[in-house]
Amino acid sequence: MNFFREDPNLSFILEQYLDEEFLEWAKKELDDYGELCANEIDERAVHTDREGQPQLVKYDKMGNDISEVWVNEGYKQTVSETYNRGIVGYVHKDIPELNRKGNYIYSYAQGYLLSQAEPGFYCPVTLTMATAYLLDHYGSEELKEKYLPHVLSTGDVELYEGATFLTERQGGSDVGANETTAVQEDDHYKLYGEKYFASNAGMCGVAMVLARTEDAPEGTKGLSLFLVPWRNEDDSLNGIQIRRLKDKLGVRAVPSAEVVFDGAEAYMVGEPQKGIHYMMEALNLSRVCNAVASIGIMQRAYLEARAYAYERSAFRNQLKDFPMIQDTLATLKAKQEVDTSSVFQMISLFDRVMNEPENTSEKHQALNRLLIALLKKETAEQAIHFSHESIEMHGGNGYIEDFVTPRLLRDAQVLTVWEGTANILGLEVLRLMKKYHIDKMFIDEIKGRIDQLPVSLSEEYGLIYGELDALKKQAARIAVMEHEEQTYYAKFIADKMTKIFESVVALEDAVVGGERKLAIAKVFMQHTWKKDQPDWDQQSLAYYDLIVEEKTTSNV
Repeated sequence: MNFFREDPNLSFILEQYLDEEFLEWAKKELDDYGELCANEIDERAVHTDREGQPQLVKYDKMGNDISEVWVNEGYKQTVSETYNRGIVGYVHKDIPELNRKGNYIYSYAQGYLLSQAEPGFYCPVTLTMATAYLLDHYGSEELKEKYLPHVLSTGDVELYEGATFLTERQGGSDVGANETTAVQEDDHYKLYGEKYFASNAGMCGVAMVLARTEDAPEGTKGLSLFLVPWRNEDDSLNGIQIRRLKDKLGVRAVPSAEVVFDGAEAYMVGEPQKGIHYMMEALNLSRVCNAVASIGIMQRAYLEARAYAYERSAFRNQLKDFPMIQDTLATLKAKQEVDTSSVFQMISLFDRVMNEPENTSEKHQALNRLLIALLKKETAEQAIHFSHESIEMHGGNGYIEDFVTPRLLRDAQVLTVWEGTANILGLEVLRLMKKYHIDKMFIDEIKGRIDQLPVSLSEEYGLIYGELDALKKQAARIAVMEHEEQTYYAKFIADKMTKIFESVVALEDAVVGGERKLAIAKVFMQHTWKKDQPDWDQQSLAYYDLIVEEKTTSNV
């Protein structure tokens, strides 16, 4: 199997965003990586999940606290093969063959393939991407010169993976309650405190940590950002201890720990008391990664469900020949492709905002934040749904750890929690409504895009226009409520916006992609807007051959 070749939709997407030279190079690289992810990396993922999980080596033979994290050799090989392909590095430095920088589109295409094999390993990559961004954009020249080449390593120098440590025991999502302190000593600081859910602990070379200087005010406004090397020049621990590794439901490949700082040497990144602002930018990057991991799980779950339906027989027929099975596969595939197109459209905007903020309007910066919140929430929930559907397709076998389906479900569950729960993301939408009137911006943006589409899809346009009118009235009613009452409707508004945005993406793809994409748009919109109504036209069955088997038809 090759995950890249199994997904022509990814090529369809890349052709819309990459120029000819970059596209030709990227397709070859992704084809090689897709083969690797579907075979060797996938095999290592099984081993890591079942027998080779990271382990804490707390003490050496003399009883000294060494707080080392052991990972298996296959894990180390995956680290080398993935970072050396530029999944982090080529966002910030030139691709040698092209003499130009890569971009987030290409990096996230790699992450999408990797997540189909091991979303748990994509977490450290995500943290390293965030570390690279923070260091590149806000680090001093001295810090960048010393550490950035290692964080961006593609095999040319020693790799320093990254980490971002925010969460503390007393705070959780309430980062303003953080208590870790930073005491200045000459040109650096000493950190004291603990982080309660520190992923990639023991594997990172540097960590980005939020802490409060001695004279800083309480709350998020008093937090500064610090770079903390994991080890000193002599390879000893830099005032850091690991209390324990978390025993997690899924994503077992990434070591998540309780970390104690006891005089760890640290260097301020950026301006004092701006840490929360910097980290929120990195959080948005991580939320995009979260969405990419989610669509990766969705694709793998679909592939497993489809393969089983074509292999398994019941009641003297293959599963794929039953109408209910065909309906499931067609609707899953339509949803997965639309969600993937939506995520990469969001990534295209995100790429511009991150790399050209001075050339990005306030409107597009606000829309970027909105789409990240909407699609992180939606794709995380869909990753669980797809994993559930794949398990059900397998019947009892889907519940057995010999199959990949239980691991997909275990790994998917954390994606609704990492980088903000649905409640937190709903509150982000409310903040954007209050600060930017994002509901009005969104409605105007969608109407403008609909006006650019051909009139042949008038029925679908009418449906979306009706939903936009309803959204306008609902948002206006919520706007005059007290804040506590507004929060009750936050997820409702987020869900409505998501459905509208993805519907427009589906129709735009149909214009570019021809009859198969039009069939996907029709099935998607039926399932999205009329799910509780009987589809007397049985569109998922009528378009099954076109959507699932990709056979030409004239029924659209």
